[in-house]
Amino acid sequence: MAVSPRIHEMTRLWTKAQPAVAAYIASMVIDFSVRDDILQDVAVAIVDSFDEFDSSRPFLPWALGVARNHIRNYLRRRNRDRHVFNSEAMQNVAQAIATVAEEESCRFRFLQECLAALPDHSRQLCEMRYVGGLLPMAISDRTDQPANTVAKTLQRIRERLRECIERRLSLSEG
Repeated sequence: MAVSPRIHEMTRLWTKAQPAVAAYIASMVIDFSVRDDILQDVAVAIVDSFDEFDSSRPFLPWALGVARNHIRNYLRRRNRDRHVFNSEAMQNVAQAIATVAEEESCRFRFLQECLAALPDHSRQLCEMRYVGGLLPMAISDRTDQPANTVAKTLQRIRERLRECIERRLSLSEG
C-alpha cells in the first residue's frame, strides 16, 4: 500500500520538528512520564489535524502551538502550581525554541556544505575523529603523524569550519 504524499509530508515535517517540540514540552512540564504522554498526544493531534495545517506556513510554530494547547490542558487538569508558566511565557518559550531549532538546522546544513568543501585529508581526519570516535593518538598511529600534529590540525580544521559556517550564516541573513 502506497503512502499518500500528504502523509509523507506530515511524517517528514513531524520528524524534523519533534526534537524541538519535545524540548518545549520538557521546558514546561517537570514530570518525565507526563512529558512523554504529552508528546505522544501532540503527535496524535498533529496526525488528526494535519489537514488543517496551511502548508504555505512554517510547520514548527504550528506544531508548537498544538503542544502549547496540550500543555495548557494538562496544567488546567492539575491543581494550579506556582511553578507553572503563564500563557505569555509559554508563547515566548515556544518562539525561542522555534528560532533556535531553525538556526541549528541552518548551521547543520552549512556544516555539511563546509565539510564537503574541505580537502580530502582534512575531511578524512574529521571522519576518523568525529565519526570513528578516534582520539588524536589513535589517528596518529593510522596517519604516521605525531599526535600533537593531529590535534593541532583538527583544531585548525574546526576553526575553518566555524568561520565557514559563520560566513554562510551572515550571507543568508543579508
